[in-house]
Amino acid sequence: MANEWATFGADLHLELRGPRLRAGLMDALREAVRSGRLAAGTRLPSSRSLAADLGMARNTVADAYAELVAEGWLTARQGSGTRVAARAEPRPPARPSPASSPALSLPRPAPPTHNLKAGTPDLASFPRAEWLTAYRRALTAAPNEAFGYGDPRGRIELRGALADYLARARGVHARPERIVVCAGFVHGLMLIGQVLRNRGVREVAVESYGLGLHTGLLTGAGLGTPVLPYDERGTRVEELSWPGPVGAVLMTAAHQFPLGGALPPDRRSAVVDWARASGGFVLEDDYDGEFRYDRQPVGALQGLDPERVVYFGTASKSLAPGLRLAWMVLPESLAGEVAATKGAVDWSSGAPDQLAFAEFLRSGAYDRHVRAMRLRYRRRRDQLVTAVAAHSPDTRVSGIAAGLHAVLALPPGTEQAVLRSAAWHGLAVQGVNQFRRPTVPATLDGLVVGYATPTDSAWQGALRSLCRVLP
Repeated sequence: MANEWATFGADLHLELRGPRLRAGLMDALREAVRSGRLAAGTRLPSSRSLAADLGMARNTVADAYAELVAEGWLTARQGSGTRVAARAEPRPPARPSPASSPALSLPRPAPPTHNLKAGTPDLASFPRAEWLTAYRRALTAAPNEAFGYGDPRGRIELRGALADYLARARGVHARPERIVVCAGFVHGLMLIGQVLRNRGVREVAVESYGLGLHTGLLTGAGLGTPVLPYDERGTRVEELSWPGPVGAVLMTAAHQFPLGGALPPDRRSAVVDWARASGGFVLEDDYDGEFRYDRQPVGALQGLDPERVVYFGTASKSLAPGLRLAWMVLPESLAGEVAATKGAVDWSSGAPDQLAFAEFLRSGAYDRHVRAMRLRYRRRRDQLVTAVAAHSPDTRVSGIAAGLHAVLALPPGTEQAVLRSAAWHGLAVQGVNQFRRPTVPATLDGLVVGYATPTDSAWQGALRSLCRVLP
């Protein structure tokens, strides 16, 4: 019977000292509470369960609990069990406020009330019910081996579903054996950077504007990151030379981040031609390719040459970054090396999440969600353009044919002043120059406005705050 009692309640680790069981138990509980290991409100095991775990009589535990309740260490309430009592924490003495200190009288910016930073979808719109349905179906059908260590490339169910979806929706030439599932674009870039460095690549070219985190990962892998120039038509890929030290180029060809343009067809062809001639690779970050509004979808660059382009996709913008689900479609020459590198380091995304996403794709729920969000984000984009035109008619809005953010041009030299004004108004927003590579001259001023980030209830307030700070 004692073995059955051990299954009642939660586990509780206590170090008992001395021959007197009740006194030792009370001392151990007091010390656990005093040290903070047992926080206020923590529910303790029942006297029966704890007695079975400690190998002592139930009455001994019950008496110890009762005495500690009387001393104020514990509380006991019918139906709520025995819990650690709340104890008043000593407050540090208040510091005198020197009235003569001018710093204390200075006003401070308001904490952010609205968030218009780019890079995050509307998290409140995550399709919880549909995802739960997919999760339930996936777990019901999952084979037992799915809960083992598995294949470092990812679950075959997800890789197969991704191959079908990417071919249909993004024009990607994909086969399951060439797909590696990873825990976000950053994870995938780390793996590729390591593989390229092991192959003897010395430099990976990057665009003039982009996330410093990405170049930091490449330099951390021992790779140089020369910057390609940028003009009104986008990244000047003709600046790539061969022969030379550059062995790969990182690009956001479908929707340049953050400036928002699509790489023109002649430059798309040119960068692939460079990769063919040099034996290099194009690293294509297709971070928000599902969202387009006023144009036909721009197919993935990978479709021009699957053997020279590494395609990166992610669920972070279309669903939620918290899922930590992304994927690489690799040339045959890289697939085995990347899988081996990933398997030697970690296994990243959990199998149940991968199985759920595979079901989400196969059932059509992902397509329905993307279409619904595309309509929602388009309405927000249109409202943004209308509001800016009404409040600041000289402000040009660009990069709006696709994606989840827009760029608002500012008069030269005003970006920092506008950002300070935004902070004072409780608005979190980013400037174009936050994404400029250090070696690129500061020729553009503007705001990068993530119109997907706020919830529906917060959107109008965020839009009003934005208009207040525009010149």
